[in-house]
Amino acid sequence: MALTLFHVDWCPDCHVVRQKLTELRVSYQDVIVPDSRRMRTQVYDVSGQYYVPVLKDDDLVLTETDDILDYLDKRYGADNVGGAAATQFESQARATPDMPDEDDDHPSCRIN
Repeated sequence: MALTLFHVDWCPDCHVVRQKLTELRVSYQDVIVPDSRRMRTQVYDVSGQYYVPVLKDDDLVLTETDDILDYLDKRYGADNVGGAAATQFESQARATPDMPDEDDDHPSCRIN
């Protein structure tokens, strides 16, 4: 299994996901991406969008913090260590990638 987290250091949502991974003692590849969304080509290639955090677990790609946390609990929590999560998540990578716009030059981990 190849679990990868794409994030920036200063993002509060990214911090919560990293804390959950630590709490569950889950090994993962840590990929720190640039602050500028437009420069986050790795994130875009994986998920079709520029926002973080993004969690990739084999073929599953999750792009929403709540979905990531729910997935980690279901997949790696005390009741289901390493088992497949049965939940279907709505935040899987987009079939049609986002188009860059002028706002993508500004660092942000999510749009409010």
